[in-house]
Amino acid sequence: LNLKAEYFHQIKTGVKIEEFRLCTPFWGKRLIGKDYDGIVLKNGYPKRDDTDKILERPWKGCTIKTITHPHFGSDPVLVFAIIVN
Repeated sequence: LNLKAEYFHQIKTGVKIEEFRLCTPFWGKRLIGKDYDGIVLKNGYPKRDDTDKILERPWKGCTIKTITHPHFGSDPVLVFAIIVN
């Protein structure tokens, strides 16, 4: 998952424990009923050898939640909450 620097650093320091993606068919195909070995989180689009901007975490699944977040606007939205810590 490619992230904005703000969210990447929050995950890296343990402040943010979930990464959110809107509940769309695109993300549903990738997340519903899937089991992965791990998840790769990237600060933007770094080069392969820029390890400071890449985190690898075990896959712990995701849940569906309704949240209000400035990134998605002022109205509540349905999201996939991907566990990253």
